[in-house]
Parts: sequence; structure tokens; C-alpha cells
Amino acid sequence: MTRTNSPSAAPSPVSSEGDIRVAVSTVIFSLRREPGTDRSSVVLPLVRRTRDPHEGLWALPGGWLDAAEELETAASRTLAETTGLAPSYLEQLYAFGDIDRSPTRVVSIVYWALLREGALLAPASENAAWFDAASLPALAFDHNHIVDYALWRLRNKVGYSRIAHGLLPDLFTLADLREVYEAILGRDLDPANFRRQVENSATLIPTEQFRTGSHRPARLYRYNHDVELAERGPLPTESLPEVLS
Repeated sequence: MTRTNSPSAAPSPVSSEGDIRVAVSTVIFSLRREPGTDRSSVVLPLVRRTRDPHEGLWALPGGWLDAAEELETAASRTLAETTGLAPSYLEQLYAFGDIDRSPTRVVSIVYWALLREGALLAPASENAAWFDAASLPALAFDHNHIVDYALWRLRNKVGYSRIAHGLLPDLFTLADLREVYEAILGRDLDPANFRRQVENSATLIPTEQFRTGSHRPARLYRYNHDVELAERGPLPTESLPEVLS
């Protein structure tokens, strides 16, 4: 049976009044191409709850934090257990701890992650499914609010970092990259202006490979791995997932 991420993902040990439990949840974004179009939309996996509270509702993947476990490790572990997914980028989003967010006092350390287009849920994840981020159902607990905040962070960060590359394969065209930006921002971008800006950004390295098809050949680019996906300031990075090579 697939676990869910909510504060009641697993049976909680009996606790005394005043105890606070810590859970780790992840909002993991990917892209899916809309059928019959050249457009992509931002999607995320959710897990259906199988017990109260909120039995039957969809929730973010996650689970309880083990006493001897690092936060990033818990985020990766709970994602693997509930969805079978391994993100290309993982970053701490926020701590959500309103008193009335759960029947018992629970603080959720929430991460947001990026996953390259085309990733599949594990076959054993029978309670997990993909949802369009723009049209979510009512989720368990405060998870709609959490997703809204993660989307806001993603849209703001895409303007000053190369975070969008976490949704792309190793080699991609400028049209592929522009499509990612358009999906995140929810609007069309001028192709000429976009090309000029990204070619001047020092984040892309042109290769000698081209994608051929019904249109003129398009040059393939790769990431400049000397430039981080997002500036983390003085935080350590050696334990944090980065775009996979």
C-alpha cells in the first residue's frame, strides 16, 4: 500500500499533550505536453490518502521525519517510497506549522523539487497520480496553500536563475527551453528576445549537434555546470541533489 505524505501518513505513536511531530513533504514539479498541442503544462504527483484524517483526498508525497535522519534525506526517501521518483533538483521551500493544520500538532518541513519531463510513477504506486498544477482538486490539510506557494516561488526564481533547466534533458534546443519558461510563467515569450537573453546569460553551451525533423535543423545546447541552478548563499551544497549528468 502506498504511503501518503500527510502528517498521518503512518500511525503515530501515542504522544503526550504538547508534543510536536515533524513531517517532511515535497512539491515536485514536472512538465507534460498537452495532447494535440505544442504547449506544455506544469504538473505534480499527488498521493491518495488511505486513512483518516482526510481519507480519500489527495495529498503531497511525504512522511514522518526519523529521529536520526537529515531533512534532505527524508525528502528523498519519502518521495521514493510514495512515488518512486528521484528529482533532478531539490530545495527546502518553507516550514508550515499552523496550530490548526492537523488534528494533532504537526510541523511540516516542505521541499520543492524539479523532475525532467517524461518521468513515470513507480508501477507499485497505485495511489499516486499526476495532476495539472493549475487545476488541482481540494487537497488534504493545507496542501493547496503549500502548492500555491511553491508555484509562486518557482515563477519568481525562474526570472533570476537557471532553475528551469532542471526540467530539461541533458541536450535541448532554445525552443525547448523557451517552452519551459512559458509553461512556468503561463504566457508566451518573444522568441527573438528570449534567444538574445539566454545566449548572453553564460548559462548555456552550444554543442555541434542538431535536432532534425520537418523544420530547419535546431542546434542543441547543454548546461554550463559551472553555474549553479540557483544561488544558495552560504548554505552547504554537497548533500543536496543537483541536475543529473
